[in-house]
Amino acid sequence: MRQNGRMPTADVDQFAALIRDRLRHGHGPLSRRLATALTDLARTGALSPGTRLPSERDLARVLECSRGAVAAAFNALFEDGICERKHGSGTYLTASGAASAMDRLLSPGAVFADLSTSVVPDPAHLRLPKLDPADLLHTPSRHGYDRLGEPGLLELLGDVLITSGGQQGIDLSTRCLARPGEAVLVEEPTYPGALAAITGCGARAVAVSTDEHGMVPEALSEALSRHRPAFAYVQAVRNPTGAVAGAGRVRELAGIAREADLPVVVDHTLAEVVHEGPPPGRFADTHPHGTVEVHSLSKELWGGLRVGWLVAPEPLRTQLTELKQTSDLATSTVGQRLAAELLRHNDFTAWRGELTRRRDHLSAALRRELPQWTWNRPAGGLSLWVRLPGTDTDAFAERAREHGVAVAPGSMFSADRRDRDRLRLSFALPPELLDQAVPALARAWSSRT
Repeated sequence: MRQNGRMPTADVDQFAALIRDRLRHGHGPLSRRLATALTDLARTGALSPGTRLPSERDLARVLECSRGAVAAAFNALFEDGICERKHGSGTYLTASGAASAMDRLLSPGAVFADLSTSVVPDPAHLRLPKLDPADLLHTPSRHGYDRLGEPGLLELLGDVLITSGGQQGIDLSTRCLARPGEAVLVEEPTYPGALAAITGCGARAVAVSTDEHGMVPEALSEALSRHRPAFAYVQAVRNPTGAVAGAGRVRELAGIAREADLPVVVDHTLAEVVHEGPPPGRFADTHPHGTVEVHSLSKELWGGLRVGWLVAPEPLRTQLTELKQTSDLATSTVGQRLAAELLRHNDFTAWRGELTRRRDHLSAALRRELPQWTWNRPAGGLSLWVRLPGTDTDAFAERAREHGVAVAPGSMFSADRRDRDRLRLSFALPPELLDQAVPALARAWSSRT
C-alpha cells in the first residue's frame, strides 16, 4: 500500500537492501554505481515492469547519500529507457527495461533475497590483485588447452585435474565409475547436484541412513550387501545439514569401503567452511587407492568462479582426464589464472569468520520471528537445515517466493523425496538482506492455510 502517494518505509528499506548489496561492486562516482545497480535489478527480474521506484528523497535518506546522486542515477536510467516519469505519480520501470517473463522465471533475481543457493553470493570480500589482462592470457602452451590444468594454478594445488567447478568434478566421477542401472550410495539427505549427476548417467541413487557424524557404518555395510553399488558419494561437510565428517567416523567408513573394494567420491567443496571444531577427516588417508576428492573455489572465493579440481589415484585420474576432454577439452585458462592470483592474495580465515557471524545472525533472526522452526546448529557449510512442523515445504517454497524469498525445499535433497518438512536456508547473504528475508518468511508462514 502507498502512504500519501509514497512508498511505505518497509518497501523502501527492502529496496535499499537490494541496492546496497550491489553498490559494493564497481568503481567511480556513487551516481554511476547506483544507476548500474538499478539497471541490474531490472535486467535480472528483481523488479517487474511497472514497478514504482522510491522517490529521490526517500532513496537518498535510506542510502544515506545526497539527493543529487540519486537524481543523477535516475537521469541516467531515463536516458537509457530503463525508467519513465509519470507526471504527478512518480518514476516507474518500463517494460523495455525489465527482464522478459522467461528471464524472470529462470533468474534467482526474481526474488529480493535468494536463500536457496549455497554459494558465496558475491566477490566483494575478495582482495583483488592488480593484473594486466595480458597476464590472464599467458600460458606456457600458448594455445591454452592444458589437459590437467594451467601450470601456474597447478603449482598451488599440486598433482590434480582442474575442472570447471565442483559440479563438473562430480559429473565426471559419476560417469567414470557408474554404468546405467547401477546403484550409487548417497547420504540421506545429500547434495541435489550429485543426485542429478547420478540420474543423468542412468544410474540410481540409493539413500543410506545417517546420523550427526555421517553415514551409519552398519547401514553402509547392509547397503553394500543388498545393492552391490558402483561407488559411494559422501561429503566432508554435508550440504544441506552443515555436519562435519569427523575423523573417527571417516576412518570406520573408509575401512568398510576399502575391504569391499568400493570407490568413494568425497565432496570437499565445503571442507574449508568449518565454523567450529576440527576439520573433516579424509577418506584418502585410509582408502588411498579408491578415493576421488572433489574440490571447488565457489564456496571459498565466489560462486561465479567456476574453477575446481579432482584429486584421484592412478589410473583413475588418467581416465577422468580423458573423459573430461570429451566434454570441454580444457577449463578456461583465464579463469584458472585469475583463480591462482586470488588464491595468492586472499586469506580465507577472515571471510570464514564473517560467514560464521552470518550463520549466527540468521539463526537469531529466525528464533525471534519464527520460534516454531527448529534446526541443529551447523558446524560447517553455508546453510541451515530447518524443520517446519507439519508443513509441506514444496508448497511453502512457492508461498515464500510470492513474498520475495527463494528457499530450497527438503525434497530436493533426498534420493526418494523425503524430508518434505525441511528447508535449506543459506546464510551467506549480507546481514541486511537476511534482516529483510526473515520477516518476509514470517509473513509467508502466517499466511499459509
